[in-house]
Amino acid sequence: MELRMWLIYMLAVVGLSLTPGPNSLLVLAHGALHGHRKTLWTVAGGALGFVTLIALSMLGISALLQAYSSALTLLKWIGGVYLCWLGLQLWLAPALALDVAVSAKDARRATLFRQGLFAAISNPKVLLFYGAFLPQFIDPNRSLWTQFAVMAATFATIECSVEFLLAKLAHSIRPMLNRAGNKFNRACGLLFALMGAALPMTN
Repeated sequence: MELRMWLIYMLAVVGLSLTPGPNSLLVLAHGALHGHRKTLWTVAGGALGFVTLIALSMLGISALLQAYSSALTLLKWIGGVYLCWLGLQLWLAPALALDVAVSAKDARRATLFRQGLFAAISNPKVLLFYGAFLPQFIDPNRSLWTQFAVMAATFATIECSVEFLLAKLAHSIRPMLNRAGNKFNRACGLLFALMGAALPMTN
């Protein structure tokens, strides 16, 4: 992966990590209930789930490229349309309800890890999302699995950092999102739409 494309990918992942979703919501709840140190287990479970889904997406992309060498361009445009559609859905979505019921008794490390893992892998839409997002940054002339390692490591590092920050700031962030959740959703939706429109045209 070229440095320029990696920097674009890194910036895109930062934006995606800041987008509200099941894992960020769970981390906010666990951070408020159990503290940021114990919530590291939730973050670790989510990171393992995301890397697993990235690997599954790359397996599908690899099989498709082996069968049809010109499929990457088509994947990019289909993925771009899908990202724009996700942006519209997020723009129209209601503000997140952050009053999540999480039992304070479930504070064991294994339980927190398992909840983070299941929150990441239990949504099949995430797999579709990676299938749309990752082809935008793949260079078919380079090793696909080297690119997977770079993408997965970058995503896991940024996602863990953002979620740990969310856990530390849980008490101050939740009221802010309750007040301005719709504006935040629209900003994230616009980010998705811009990525969907611009990324398929990058080489």
